[in-house]
Amino acid sequence: MAATWSINQLDYIVSLDSKTNVVNNIHWDCTDEDADGNTGRTYGFQAISTDDLSGFIAYDDITKANAVAWLKAAFGEDGVSDQEAAVAAQIAVLQTPVNGSGSPWAA
Repeated sequence: MAATWSINQLDYIVSLDSKTNVVNNIHWDCTDEDADGNTGRTYGFQAISTDDLSGFIAYDDITKANAVAWLKAAFGEDGVSDQEAAVAAQIAVLQTPVNGSGSPWAA
């Protein structure tokens, strides 16, 4: 299994330091699936620093790979590992449930 990072949306500042559409927030998903179809997912949004625009990429030229790289850089290695571990833990619980629920009288 290997976690997949998806970008759902980019938020941007319309004008900042003579740049237009400067990305400042990324909405994301981290998912994985095992061979049996059990899935896990974490999601959220992450602020992206706009303090240094020296590596600015025009909004229309941003790729998914750019956005994922920015997201992972903002999380840091530990943050990325934490999200991927949370997804793996969800799958582990589905593989070996620790709780259950139901109505035994309803057949």
